Amino acid sequence: MKLVTRAQLGWPASAAPTQTTARGVKVHYEGAPVSTKLLTDHDACIAEWKAIRKSHLANQVENYSDVAYNYAACPHGYLLEGRGLRKRTGANGNQALNQAHYAIVGLVGSSGLTEPTDAMLGAIRDGIELLRRNGAGTEIKGHRDGYATICPGGPLYAWVKKGAPRPGGTTGGGGSEPSYEPFPGAGFFMSGSKPALGRKSAIFTAMGKRLVAVGCGRYKVGPGPTLGQADVDSYEAWQRKCGYSGADAKWPPGETTWDRLKVPNV
Repeated sequence: MKLVTRAQLGWPASAAPTQTTARGVKVHYEGAPVSTKLLTDHDACIAEWKAIRKSHLANQVENYSDVAYNYAACPHGYLLEGRGLRKRTGANGNQALNQAHYAIVGLVGSSGLTEPTDAMLGAIRDGIELLRRNGAGTEIKGHRDGYATICPGGPLYAWVKKGAPRPGGTTGGGGSEPSYEPFPGAGFFMSGSKPALGRKSAIFTAMGKRLVAVGCGRYKVGPGPTLGQADVDSYEAWQRKCGYSGADAKWPPGETTWDRLKVPNV
């Protein structure tokens, strides 16, 4: 998987609402002309993705909190992060549909670049599999399924109707960018108004190992799967290292520092 993250795009953490599960993934296209320049210039793909987000944020009618899609896929096989993991999409026409499926858009349109490359289909498949590991069910649909639209266009929809098979020559898993544990929400780390000491999760082990790796470990034993005071002390040290101070550096973890820590998927 060739993942381009929000950080690499220069974007802050997504302000979209958290949604931890969905029935599956819906595939979209741009629904407007797309330049064939994207086929030969990956920088044009990045510019296209940034322009989509800019247009969504400028849309006063829809009042988007972020780009509408969880991910985009470009002709060169890159998966471009949008809202990212476990975020409600803004791409399905109404709130009920938003809650039903996560969203991936292929950077193809109604004219110009209309046919997805095999590399793009492979990237969409990468995104589907990544979302499935993080709360998505097994459904794969087109935007037009359940909503009056021609999206995702004829070529992409025909592929979706076949079950979105991975094209020959593309491979799943692996890749140059690992997958990271999405921010589980501040409440995951708390019991009422206090740290949830004694709570067990493999996430705490992975978190602790990353805290040691970035030089903020305050452990005498571990880290392990049971949340302890050493985890709290270590994470507060990390938040101070990230530039926070006072109450802002205190437990629980925040989404920005969590994303910067890059805790591997468990």
